[in-house]
Amino acid sequence: MGTITTKDGTEIFYKDWGSKDSQAIVFHHGWPLSADDWDNQMLFFLHQGFRVIAHDRRGHGRSSQTDTGNEMDTYAADVAALASALNLKGAIHVGHSTGGGEVAHYTARAEPGRVSKAVLIGAVPPIMVKSEKNPGGLPIEVFDGFRAALVANRAQFYRDVPAGPFYGFNRPGAKVSEGVIANWWRQGMMGATKAHYDCIKAFSETDFTDDLKTIDLPVLVMHGTDDQIVPYADSAALSIKLLKKGTLKSYDGFPHGMCTTHPDVINPDLLAFVKG
Repeated sequence: MGTITTKDGTEIFYKDWGSKDSQAIVFHHGWPLSADDWDNQMLFFLHQGFRVIAHDRRGHGRSSQTDTGNEMDTYAADVAALASALNLKGAIHVGHSTGGGEVAHYTARAEPGRVSKAVLIGAVPPIMVKSEKNPGGLPIEVFDGFRAALVANRAQFYRDVPAGPFYGFNRPGAKVSEGVIANWWRQGMMGATKAHYDCIKAFSETDFTDDLKTIDLPVLVMHGTDDQIVPYADSAALSIKLLKKGTLKSYDGFPHGMCTTHPDVINPDLLAFVKG
């Protein structure tokens, strides 16, 4: 574990486990979580002999609680600073949800040789919000509702999201884990209200279309068909059409947080892509 300091003085917390000579995999978490959301995958790939790295996005987890820079350009610049500080070469970047947008935005801008492959899991690209150009997107009122709920009672909102749609625990017959719900709440409440508020705009309104078109590396797109947070039809199904070297893997009935609910399925598929 350690921190780097960016040009604007923000401290970015990160974990870096395994041999520095091993293939590096960098994990990017979703909103409003932290590097801890990747605990299962970090241990799995560490035991497979990989170097595993995960950072807390600015304003999240143990990183600085910034009131500025809570948008994708700065998020990507922070990742670039981390990659430079750790001298990463040929790294594989794996992003979930908002982290998937961060991976796309960073990979499209990364220094040559820094990235070899990318993975987008339940990821927000190409763009979430509904518009004339994106008629299948979610209405802006949905995200306004997120902001209103965060302002009104963040602690309760951060209980309701994981207890309901994030992990599909609101579905009939779902095997609900109170520990998973509590861990989501714990991670969310570690971060900054202002940064989380700003990030809602970042993950919902950023258009990643040009990023996806620019990336000329192998990209694996993984998405659950019952994702209630980032609907499959307006994300993975569109992203795969924009990528030059994309592969789509769909998971029937899996929820948004499928890395946590179904690691026994997700981890081997990730490993196959990483080794392929």
